[in-house]
Amino acid sequence: MKKYIHLLIFLCVCQWIVPAPETALTTGSISIKSPGNPAVTYALKADAGGCLAAAQELPLSIRREVSETPSGLRVKVTLTAREKVYYNYEEAYPLPAVRHEACQFYMPGFWYRRNLRSPREAPSFHTSDSWQVREDRLSAPLTGIYNEENGDYYTVLRLEQSRDEALTTHSSGEVILSGKTSLGFTGFRNIAGEAALVFGFPYREAPRTYIRKLTLIPPVQAFEKLEKGESRELLWEIRKGNAPDYSAFVAGTWAYTFDTFRPGEVETPYSADAAKEVLSRFFTGSYVDRYELKYFSGVHLRTDDCESTGSAEVGFVGRVLLNAFNALEYGEETNRPGLAEKARNIFDSYLAHGFTPEGFFREFVNYERGEEEAIFSIRRQSEGAFAILLYLDYERKKGRKHPGWETRIKTLLANLGRLQDAGGSFPRKFNGRFAVSDPSGGSTPSATLPLTMAYRYFGDTSYLESARRTAVYLEKELIARADYFSSTLDANCEDKEASLYASTAMYYLSMATPAGKEREHYTDLCKQAAYFCLSWYYLWDVPFARGQMLGDAGFLSRGWGNVSVENNHVDVFIFEFATVLDWLARERGEPRFSAFSSVIKTSMLQLMPVEGHLFNIAKAGYYPEVVQHTAWDYGRNGKGFYNDIFAPGWTVASLWQMLSPGRVSAFFKQNQSSF
Repeated sequence: MKKYIHLLIFLCVCQWIVPAPETALTTGSISIKSPGNPAVTYALKADAGGCLAAAQELPLSIRREVSETPSGLRVKVTLTAREKVYYNYEEAYPLPAVRHEACQFYMPGFWYRRNLRSPREAPSFHTSDSWQVREDRLSAPLTGIYNEENGDYYTVLRLEQSRDEALTTHSSGEVILSGKTSLGFTGFRNIAGEAALVFGFPYREAPRTYIRKLTLIPPVQAFEKLEKGESRELLWEIRKGNAPDYSAFVAGTWAYTFDTFRPGEVETPYSADAAKEVLSRFFTGSYVDRYELKYFSGVHLRTDDCESTGSAEVGFVGRVLLNAFNALEYGEETNRPGLAEKARNIFDSYLAHGFTPEGFFREFVNYERGEEEAIFSIRRQSEGAFAILLYLDYERKKGRKHPGWETRIKTLLANLGRLQDAGGSFPRKFNGRFAVSDPSGGSTPSATLPLTMAYRYFGDTSYLESARRTAVYLEKELIARADYFSSTLDANCEDKEASLYASTAMYYLSMATPAGKEREHYTDLCKQAAYFCLSWYYLWDVPFARGQMLGDAGFLSRGWGNVSVENNHVDVFIFEFATVLDWLARERGEPRFSAFSSVIKTSMLQLMPVEGHLFNIAKAGYYPEVVQHTAWDYGRNGKGFYNDIFAPGWTVASLWQMLSPGRVSAFFKQNQSSF
């Protein structure tokens, strides 16, 4: 407990003000390319007047000015062409006496510690101990280095206001940009055993560039053209500070970056009611009733036709049961009996046909191929139980009882209880005979939600005890270690959803726990995990080139979250997290949380597909999923577009949960007086 008190003191008292770096010494270079010829790189040295020069005359002048700021040092570089030139500028900032092997690294929304949870086919220390990447991969154009030996950290943040981008014809090698860009690069490097920050302009990625899931290719270096007499001004801020651990470093860096960029809400014409009306069209358009399981078709759809498929999925990307509850509640609220009937048909079909003989959910059934998943996951099973508990609570409030469903959920939770180990974790994957195929505990927090809900619904303290054991595991293995991993099912690496679920799990435990030390402890853990989750969400608007649909449509990336190290796109995975941020803002007096929650809640409605504004989606209400915002694609189309296959089941469910902020408090308050 003392550790978290110290962390809170650090966050609140220090107010994120840190001393400036002792020096602004850097090593610089400029690469000059002549079309059709390999580039030539020149080392730069500063003269007494602040100009950078090479050993021979260059076709451009470089002036470098350094000034102090409350946060550190501001570095301004001005390049002016003496003649037409194609250039790429780079600086390295060696950290004085900081051993590279003693450091952990941070590039928000992309790189955590050493990315050792990620395979060597994705950016990680498995491939190299030095990486630099284009800025639009990151939720903020920043790199941080944390020295575990003494707690010192250094960050470099690019300060850029324009939103220019240019197309290129190649993904690797030396490429000349087709126009102006505002994208530079940032990263870290091992220089003779010492750590260094690396940054420059335009973008350059090394030692490899990441273009597709688990696909690294040779590095890329971009060159921008300056005409004779034309200038380009570049601006970075270098900051030094000290933090008691990596978690405090990430938290402080997020707050500093938020204060620097001050992202504002995005203008949207949609109120919660208006947004739900549009999203409800997914329910009416995707309903499938030709099989024993009835469902909303929400996975493996094509964006160009949105035709329903034969795949029914309980949780993860399909979210059939949560969407059924959403449709039922909305159908009754808006007097749409046909919609409510579809939802009840889904629940009835899953009660009759949706379980294995052992009592697990049939997680994923593909009727077209006659295939069914034989390996189960704690995440899908938990998400199914979560949805059914919402449904049962709603029905009980309406005076309607479902003893068959209650029995099913009790059996399922008993099955999950058999899988929980002594340390409190649940295995990531297993089969119907309880044989574990993936013991990793990164998905454990997904189980915390239905366990706390079952405690409130059934009044059985054994469920709460199980949830408390998950909290012990989460605190020890994820939160205290700052190691959030393997929550998503289509990647096994550092990911946003692990920190989101960890923070949300502590929120649910706080809701289920009376006021006192235990509840306060859960709240503190919720806040600590929330900073890591926030670090995945964009604080700035990445640029798009003309011809890239998202840019032409005016898409703003602020408030959208990157997915994982493996899956480098943004999406609307939010569910209760915006509500968690609003709650934490009140509980812990952190206005940044509620301010950014407002950004999320407005920004995530930008791509609402309606007639006349479909954003390359074939049907209204089918909200897009794989939003490709950087030089990476899931298989098709690339930056500025979507992948051709998507899963609107979970996007609709996520936004619907965001648009229903009172659900959690109402669920626990309703049952609070009974136990």
